[in-house]
Amino acid sequence: MAKSMSHKDKQSFMLLKSIIFHYHGLDEDEERMLNESAEELNAQKELQWATEFIASDYISAFERTRAYMSEVMPTIDKEKRLNFINLTWKANKLKGYITEMEVTALLKLAKDWEVKKELTQIVEKEMDL
Repeated sequence: MAKSMSHKDKQSFMLLKSIIFHYHGLDEDEERMLNESAEELNAQKELQWATEFIASDYISAFERTRAYMSEVMPTIDKEKRLNFINLTWKANKLKGYITEMEVTALLKLAKDWEVKKELTQIVEKEMDL
């Protein structure tokens, strides 16, 4: 996947994953997972950028992320947007839990990115609903 990702793709994906993992305060497992993702994607600079973006004003970080993403997402094809959201959903599951607030945040972003229906279908299929 890394080869098909531009700088903007990597930046967007690392910001998405970071903002969700920071939602309740970043724990050691989440930090490790972010670093592993950055390593796999050769996106250490993009992760650093995302971390600084969030840290610049932690209180407004989610809304600022939504605003930033509303400008970037139209330049990224729908399949890739869905993949970013789905990979973040799966990463949350891998850490062993996903909170209601994280789910709500992911669904808001999926709606913003016009992939909410598709994400819901994927999740329902995984949960065999």
